[in-house]
Amino acid sequence: MTQIQSAPALPGAADIFEPATFLPLLDQHLAGETDARRIRQLTVELLAEQRARAMSDIEAGFSSHPRAARETVRAIASLTDGLVTAVHHVATTRLHPQRSPSESERLAVLAVGGYGRAEMAPSSDVDLLFLTPWKITAWAESVVESMLYMMWDLKLKIGHSIRSVDDCLRLGASDMVIRTSLVEHRLVTGHAPLAEELRHRLWSELFERTVPEFIEAKLEERAARHARQGGQRYVLEPNVKEGKGGLRDLQTLYWIAKYIHRVDRAVELVDLGVFTRDEHQAFWQAEDFLWAVRCHLHLIAGRPVDVLSFDMQVEVARRMGFADGPARRGVEYFMQHYFRHATRVGELTRIFLTELEARHVRSAPLIGRLFRRRKKMRPGFVDKQGRLSIEDEKSFLADPLNILRLFEEALRASILIHPDAMRVVAANLDLVDEHVQTDPEAIRIFMDLLLKHGNPERALRRMNELGVLAAFIPEFEPVVAMMQFNHYHHYTVDEHSIQCVAALAEIERGEHPEDLPLSSEIMQVAGLNRRVLYLATLLHDIGKGRPEDHAILGAHIARRIATRFGLERDEIETIEWLVRNHLLMSDVAQKRDISDPRTLRDFAKAVKTRRRLDMLLVLTVCDIRGVGPGTWNNWKAMLLRKLHSETAAALENGLEELNRDRRQAEAKRSLRHMLIAKGWDMREIRAELGRHYDAYWPGLPTHTQASFAEMLRGIGPDEIRIELRADHDRDATRAAFVLADHPGIFSRLAGALSLTGANVVDARTYTTRDGFATAVFWVQDAEGHPFAEDRLPRLRQTILRTLAGEIVAREAFASRDKPKKRNSEFRFPTHITFDNEGSDIYTIIEVDTRDRPGLLYDLTRTLAANHIQIVSAVIATFGAQVVDSFYVKDMFGLKLHSASKRESLEKKLRAAIADGAKRAEA
Repeated sequence: MTQIQSAPALPGAADIFEPATFLPLLDQHLAGETDARRIRQLTVELLAEQRARAMSDIEAGFSSHPRAARETVRAIASLTDGLVTAVHHVATTRLHPQRSPSESERLAVLAVGGYGRAEMAPSSDVDLLFLTPWKITAWAESVVESMLYMMWDLKLKIGHSIRSVDDCLRLGASDMVIRTSLVEHRLVTGHAPLAEELRHRLWSELFERTVPEFIEAKLEERAARHARQGGQRYVLEPNVKEGKGGLRDLQTLYWIAKYIHRVDRAVELVDLGVFTRDEHQAFWQAEDFLWAVRCHLHLIAGRPVDVLSFDMQVEVARRMGFADGPARRGVEYFMQHYFRHATRVGELTRIFLTELEARHVRSAPLIGRLFRRRKKMRPGFVDKQGRLSIEDEKSFLADPLNILRLFEEALRASILIHPDAMRVVAANLDLVDEHVQTDPEAIRIFMDLLLKHGNPERALRRMNELGVLAAFIPEFEPVVAMMQFNHYHHYTVDEHSIQCVAALAEIERGEHPEDLPLSSEIMQVAGLNRRVLYLATLLHDIGKGRPEDHAILGAHIARRIATRFGLERDEIETIEWLVRNHLLMSDVAQKRDISDPRTLRDFAKAVKTRRRLDMLLVLTVCDIRGVGPGTWNNWKAMLLRKLHSETAAALENGLEELNRDRRQAEAKRSLRHMLIAKGWDMREIRAELGRHYDAYWPGLPTHTQASFAEMLRGIGPDEIRIELRADHDRDATRAAFVLADHPGIFSRLAGALSLTGANVVDARTYTTRDGFATAVFWVQDAEGHPFAEDRLPRLRQTILRTLAGEIVAREAFASRDKPKKRNSEFRFPTHITFDNEGSDIYTIIEVDTRDRPGLLYDLTRTLAANHIQIVSAVIATFGAQVVDSFYVKDMFGLKLHSASKRESLEKKLRAAIADGAKRAEA
């Protein structure tokens, strides 16, 4: 077989199939062959070998230049051209030759779609149009059939149609998908005059008279596509092709531009005045970056994959040369680049659509033009096609503060900003310099945007997308489009911060009185310093992405900004304190037993004042709600409300309110009243109150203690009693157990619950003076809610079978769900701490690690095997990360004072975590 030397991989790997060189060699290779099957076989063998060599060259070139996407996608398209041309040559000269073809026996092979643009990712489909003058002839049908068989044998993914010129015009008029593919048709091989006829007739008979229809259809299609992909640019697993700010958005611009202006390349839009040279450069850079990402996805998967999933993000980042830094992973730098390009694509889309409106090609959106009472614009601003624009660019730029006034005016007049004005702002960000950053009037405008118009997130988001927010607050720039690669946060850091401000504004507008009664009440308190709270909310995560603790660094940065803004000393200190401690209340509520007096005392001492407590609560609520959909629930709401209530009482009445004896007496008194109401006589009540040790009383709600009283009533020594009941106040199912106490009971119960698919969020276990274990778990289903009533019988049955030994939890977990591949790249190093100061009578063991089925069982089984008594467990889950906190005593009822015993126990806990992870991955 003839060997053909390949050209350099970039840009010309596909020169291997240059027709003038390759086709004579192909003819030579087939010389003397007359059997059709043999001709096809030899053709496919040669083409497959040469294609493999060419693709190897292309991939090698791309590997050495991993961001050279434009050259790569064109090289693959050129290679495909060579294959199609060679196959067509064999079909028309060897398999179905014609000596004197008639006018009807003409065939042109056209590339359409992305292939028509000469852009192909490694696993893209080959979309072909076989064009005939009129009705397809037997000869053309035979040629097409032979070509398809050879291309299928080459393992090409072919999308094809056979149409006449009239068919194309008729179908293109009625089907927008077909029409779009025809916009990008390109002759690959065959009868060129036929392709030219199609081109001429498409423009003169179809495209020129249907411009508005095509534009509206493409924009409706774009909106529907965005909705299917999640509707947001900062979806953390974006679709590179179809998502908002992705390749399809750029292609939509190109389709519309070509339809209107007949341009072949985006650069021609500069000469037409649609884009400036800088904007075209951004178009070019975004397209190149997105194509590089898509090519890497295809090569990694070996198939057409366009979703940038978490596991793919890590590998693509590595291939594109993004390395880990001291504080951030390479994948986080990579995704920050991705989101910034996606944002720029959004800006380019707005600019282009504005040009269409200005030229009356597309009608301006009805919203804003109709049924809107127009407010009079302030001097220098005008209403242009229902949007806010600037009267004179030169005058506008003469005072840089006008850049901020633009956003203030948009909020004041409740009007969207015209892309022309956005364009001017984006091109002149250098005017927002140190003088503007410290100008009292500029600061006044910015603070009014936050505080005076009731809708600050709209202004903040647009300012952020245009770069104004980072220009005015330079400390904000590093977190713009910064991804947090942890599977917990749904948004980038900047978007999360804006979502938190949006949550705060919603509370202040009174939109959540039932869901957030306490926060709503606090926001209505007279004298609440709103500018402190809003500024702290905006800046709370500004320290992220650096090696230092982001809360500590963020507090220093927030102090600097607040000082520059000229706030009062007390306000500056409060903002600094809120940013430094913005995780404190969430951590205490979710990771500690807030019924423990020591926990409450330490938290009250840290907060110091009721004013700070109130503001910290609201900030914490907004921070959790700003993480993403489904993160906030009744369980967290209950914990935060309880922590706030207990701490407020201690701050107002003195820390002696948290005295353990007083709380014990109050708990007994509450249970006595409840049992009397249930008809218990005083002798039974005295026996129940005397049945429990002191630790039992402050740790459980009264209604749970009443349930235990009923379950203990008349229980036999070998009896197991279970009560499963929805606790809607905590958004969980309460699973209460009473049975004879024995070592490891907590672990067995935890294992039984986990095997049912229950997510344990809180647990308590106590032993009565007469030897019964009273254990209660609050569990949620996979959606974070109480179990449905019809699932409770099965839940009970699985628990009983596990306790009876019919199901061995350790063996069952070995066959449970495996970790999802898309989550495998998240790094959650295990941290284990022992705290003897956080509780007066217990040691708190905190385990921070990756979550998985069976983890709680493995940890509690290890503690039981080492004679550690678990009194309570608090479980906090953050995406794929979990923090389990255990309040424990040793076998003698003492804290774990021995350092050597703590070290030994830590090693065993780490071993249990590692062994369980290996089992899960096996």
